[in-house]
Parts: sequence; structure tokens; C-alpha cells
Amino acid sequence: MKSVNYRHAPVMPQEVVAALLPQRGGIFVDCTVGLGGHAELLLRGSPEVRLIAFDRDAEAIEMARRRLGMERVTFVKADYRRLRQVLADLAVSEGEVAGVLADLGVSSMQLESSERGFSFQRDGPLDMRMDRSFGPTAADLVNSLSDRELADILLRYGEERSCFKIARAICEARKRSPIKTTLELAKIVERTVGWRRGRNTHPATQTFQALRIAVNCELDRLQDFVSDAVQVLMPAGRLAVITFHSLEDRLIKGAFRYEAGICRCSNWLPSCVCGAKAKVTILTQKPIVPSQEELRLNPRARSAKLRVCQKI
Repeated sequence: MKSVNYRHAPVMPQEVVAALLPQRGGIFVDCTVGLGGHAELLLRGSPEVRLIAFDRDAEAIEMARRRLGMERVTFVKADYRRLRQVLADLAVSEGEVAGVLADLGVSSMQLESSERGFSFQRDGPLDMRMDRSFGPTAADLVNSLSDRELADILLRYGEERSCFKIARAICEARKRSPIKTTLELAKIVERTVGWRRGRNTHPATQTFQALRIAVNCELDRLQDFVSDAVQVLMPAGRLAVITFHSLEDRLIKGAFRYEAGICRCSNWLPSCVCGAKAKVTILTQKPIVPSQEELRLNPRARSAKLRVCQKI
């Protein structure tokens, strides 16, 4: 592997290695390779590890390629929710994968690049797409959706209590001129809701989170992804998922429980119709969270949660 100096620090690195046991060797899939921090640790785990590295972001793929080299790594520019299809195209059989990792956070490279438009801390075009080759941008959404549609996104994906006020303010502002940059949007939100007592984060935080999730369809098919990942794992293979907000974590927790055979039918039904069958053992009844030492060194890890299951 090539030595490259990166500022990005992978979240809970030792916990991920302990969860996935790369020392056993075999095929591992990093569904969101980003800048390659977790991938590098998995490759170091054993010379018998072969890694398949997914990412939607072409820039991330190229930077990970420079960091990791090509030996023992197959890079795939694709959404991780196409996991089974891509592995089939690579002639990887179902039941052959030793471990799957999905880190659902935004990488430092994306956050720190003003031209990507993920952060209100740097002025740049209001983009937010993880794959810049297609799809609507955040600017497209804020300048075209109705106030009701915008409020729905802010409430559903950002759990923003002031969603209607913010949506109306956005619609009023865009009548004067289109909202094109991150700082324009952040200032609109800040003027609208101000700083609440006890708030430790910028008032636009939830708005930006909600738009990013909507632009990238981040919550779509997460439960299907967990099912697909379990399907490709070998017996005793492990799936590890790192989430960064409550909506993701709730979906992953529910998907793990279903794969563990826990019925998700309503108590009002006379019998189970969901078809839950035990395929995995959940290894984290409570999610693993970063240590205080890690939080001191990497404050961005503060909301991370790691859940792990093992195929029966």
C-alpha cells in the first residue's frame, strides 16, 4: 500500500477491526470507502484479505486508489445499495463474503471542499451531491419545491421543529433571486430561527442535513441493503454499519432485528405476516460509540454509532 498523508480520521477504527475480524482473511466489502481509512486497516489485518471498495464519489475513489494501490483491492464507482448486483458482476458468489462495512457519514474531503456545498462553514455552490455526475442539487430543491414540500423534507430528514418557518423564508428569499450558495442559505435560516438558548450547533445544521439526505436519497432502501449484505455473507461473516444520526440508526436497528428473526408486525395482527426468520445474531444490543479519547482527537465522531451482526 502506498503511503499518502490524509487529514481524514476514520471513525472508531479499532472497534471496526475488532468487529469485522480481518485477520481471518477472505473477501471484505467496504461499501463507502471514502478516503480509505477503514479499508487500509482491513487490508493490514491479513495478507489474505481481498477488498472490494465501493463509493459513489469519483474523487473519493481516486484518492482511495492512490492511498491503497491496486493490489488486493477492486474499486467500484457505484451505490452500495447495488451490492448484490455488483458482486455478481465481479463473480463473487453469495455466501462468499467474510465481512461488510458501511460507514454512512460524509467524508472530511466532502465537508472541507467548498465546491461540494456540504457545509455552511465554507461558502460554495449549493450542491451536496455525493455523485456529481447526475441528479438534482440542493440548489435545485430549494429553488423549485413548494413551501410544503420543503417543510416536509426539513421535518422528515432533519427533524427541524421550525420547518414551516424556514420553508416559507426560503420561498420568500428566492422570489428576489435564486439561492445559489451555502452561506446564502445558512444566513436565511439563521435570520429566521435565530440561536435558541442552549443550542450548541449552528441553526442551519438540521436544514443542511435534511437537504443532503434528500439530494442523495440516503435513507432509501437501507433496510434492503442490510438484507442484501446478510445474503452475501458467509456463515459467521459479519456486517458492521456506522450511522451518524437517529434516522439512520433507527432504520439499521430495525433491519438488524428483522434479520435476527424478530417480528415487526403490529400487535393487532393475529399472527406474523412479515416472514421474519433468524439469519443473524446481533452482537451489539446497544450501539458502540466513540471513546472520550477519540472524541477529543476527532470531534466529528461525536454522533457516530456502530452496530454489528453475525450471520448464523
